[in-house]
Amino acid sequence: MSGWSRRPALRWLVPGIVVALVVGGGAAANAIVASDEPDLPPRTAAELLADLHTVQVGALSGTVVQTADLGLPLPETGHPGDADLGGLWSGSNTLRVWYDGPDRARVALLGTLSQSDIIRNGRDLWIWNSSKQQASHRVLPEGFARDPGTPPVHPSMSPQEAADAALAAVDQTTEVRADGAVRVAGRDAYQLVISPRDESSLVESVRLAIDAEHGLPLRVQVFGGGPDPAFEVRFTQIGFERPDPEQFRFNPPPGTEVTEEDLWPSLPFELKPGAGAERPTVVGEGWTSVLVAELPDGLAPDGDGELAGLLAALPRVSGDWGSGRVVSGSLFSVLLTDDGRVLLGAVTPERLTEVAGE
Repeated sequence: MSGWSRRPALRWLVPGIVVALVVGGGAAANAIVASDEPDLPPRTAAELLADLHTVQVGALSGTVVQTADLGLPLPETGHPGDADLGGLWSGSNTLRVWYDGPDRARVALLGTLSQSDIIRNGRDLWIWNSSKQQASHRVLPEGFARDPGTPPVHPSMSPQEAADAALAAVDQTTEVRADGAVRVAGRDAYQLVISPRDESSLVESVRLAIDAEHGLPLRVQVFGGGPDPAFEVRFTQIGFERPDPEQFRFNPPPGTEVTEEDLWPSLPFELKPGAGAERPTVVGEGWTSVLVAELPDGLAPDGDGELAGLLAALPRVSGDWGSGRVVSGSLFSVLLTDDGRVLLGAVTPERLTEVAGE
């Protein structure tokens, strides 16, 4: 299975899963075109923040479009037309979502030739890839919730999840303001703009469109240094009726390879502990938080293979903390140190080297 098979991405899918690093890229051509500004009663930024913190939606279904382009030299995953969950790091992706309370949810990534699904039905968690005819199954523990220290590991797959990530980063160094109203997915929405003041953050601002009736985020746009959003996730269609229960029942088709898995997250480069290895940790808070982990096997710049050769071509940096290689995209930087660490975050390379020396 690809990318996120050991840690499902939707906030609704496994309640409490954290996504605190906003990553991205993309193109303004995919941005939804707003019609005339809706005539809504004015609301303050504090009121909109309260709506976001107290939103409760019993059920919904809809279509989500997500665009992402890290601006980093990541290898392509899968094949053209495949619905590969690892491909969420780049390009434009269309997903269908169904939600019927915290214990029943489904997200389907749609490709031209295949489909990948993440399905939670009670304690059963399934990840399915139609092109590979593979399915993985997990049984979630009673009252399953994330460890508060669990690091963020993947891009957002819903406006709600992206909004949660932005809200988790809001602190005294953040400016928050209301900014009129728009229409998204045919619905009236208020706009809230969140702007980090810390110069170590690569995020210039985050713009949220909040459903005027339900308080649910309908669209989240992340801006880097350019005039267009560098990351966007938005509903193009949404309804609040209860989905058919059959949407959450998964029976592996004949010929499917089924595996039982644990809950440890799977990343594009497999940040998981080996013998004596420690779990990844997060250094700092808010916009300048940095994920620190041991460098996985096969990623050493002096190793063999195409990926190792790619890493060896990255710019070399050094300091009192040691030496390594660094790459920075529009909203994301990665540092691979020679002593076997990987540091990444929505921060400048200078912030990464600062953390490496701590």
